Amino acid sequence: MSDWIDFDRWTECSQLQRPGYVFEIRNAEGQSLFTACDVALKLPSGWTSAPVRFRLVEAPKPRHSTPIPKPQS
Repeated sequence: MSDWIDFDRWTECSQLQRPGYVFEIRNAEGQSLFTACDVALKLPSGWTSAPVRFRLVEAPKPRHSTPIPKPQS
């Protein structure tokens, strides 16, 4: 993981991106999200404060979901 960077520098994300890594973005309330570099970032509707920092982190490993149970008779 890299050090936190002030969100004012988010426009530089294309220079920082690497294969196998994503960006973790955090707001003032401590909420975070993982995303690829997208300068026109769309924030989740539940966020009530703007992003304040970001960092480059290893992309989470994919995981399998559990099968959907069959309907009960």
